[in-house]
Amino acid sequence: MTAFGVFWGIFMLVIMTGSGNGLGNGMSEGVMAFSSNSLFLFSEKTSVPYKGLQKGRRWDFELNDIDAITDAVPGIKYISGMLWAGRATNNIVYKDKYGSFSVRGFHSDYMKIDTQFLLYGRMINQIDIDNKRKVCVIGKRVYDTFFPKGDDPCGELIKVNGIYYRIIGVSDPATKNINIGGRSEDMIGIPITTLQQTLQIGKDMHGLAITMDDDIEITNVENDIKSIIRKKHQIAPEDEQALFGFNVSKIFNSFKSLFIGINILIWVVGTGTLLAGVVGVCNIMLVTIKERTNEIGLRRALGATPKQIVMQIMSETLVLTIAAGFTGLCGGVLLLSLFDTILPANPSDDMFFSNPQISFMTAVSATIVLIVSGLFAGLLPSVRALQIKAIDALREE
Repeated sequence: MTAFGVFWGIFMLVIMTGSGNGLGNGMSEGVMAFSSNSLFLFSEKTSVPYKGLQKGRRWDFELNDIDAITDAVPGIKYISGMLWAGRATNNIVYKDKYGSFSVRGFHSDYMKIDTQFLLYGRMINQIDIDNKRKVCVIGKRVYDTFFPKGDDPCGELIKVNGIYYRIIGVSDPATKNINIGGRSEDMIGIPITTLQQTLQIGKDMHGLAITMDDDIEITNVENDIKSIIRKKHQIAPEDEQALFGFNVSKIFNSFKSLFIGINILIWVVGTGTLLAGVVGVCNIMLVTIKERTNEIGLRRALGATPKQIVMQIMSETLVLTIAAGFTGLCGGVLLLSLFDTILPANPSDDMFFSNPQISFMTAVSATIVLIVSGLFAGLLPSVRALQIKAIDALREE
């Protein structure tokens, strides 16, 4: 029962560490294909009067905002406008089938920011943008709704909000857990210039997506980009409501800090649980020393050195601690491996858990903690054993 305390401590340390790694891996896999060095901006009503303009004014991005930002901010890797046409009941029609899906317009760079896998055909390109072609890329769920599995829909006409578009590709987002304006697999993507013409809104856009080169942190140029937009559209510098968005890089860094904190907490809790088991071993060894007073005293009388007495007690404690600890370590790794086998057999797009294993260095660290704990558990009993004098042991006898 004393050994079970050590077993449980190391077992829980392994399970919690593996679970933390599994959560981190799941989150990383869910967003790894997304361009983390990105900034998304959206327009809203102004909340501050500025230069004679009343608050509550509605404004929109414009196509020439892209040129203004590109000219003023060096190092832009990808930039795309975003435009939404809403989602109405049965707004998508293919032959005798109906469905309700979102419609989004964007530039060719957008699918490099929100990375998409191509299942069929091609993505929207610059020629589609320049010529305002009536073409579209449909998401995987749109494809599953209207077409039999295995059929190539490229070249087919599909009616979107009452207008026919030719399908040029089928996409599936590489990142399932980040949705900008809705799930990409539920959307129909159209060249932004075509959608502007269809909606008769001139060159207006609802948002911007920007990715910087790898050597330029988006956070360092975020204020510059916002200043350009505010100045161009006469928005007060302090009006945060009118121009809002999110910095993907900051979100990713927050996740990293969160997982560092989780790992620290896991080690604190796991080590504390293990320490409770070690204290139990220490107590039972103290009881054992008390019961073996005669034995230890007689050994001292027959010439046993203090070192031999200490080695006897320490070896017994280490054997007890390490045997229980390694059993817990192996049990934890076995259980994690079992979960790692079960999870791929039941895949889910919403799964935030993947590969719950511990690294080799973690196993080594756990082993070191185990050995140190064993030494600690044997320290006090060894000191108590050295205090036993041969004459006292013989007198008790």
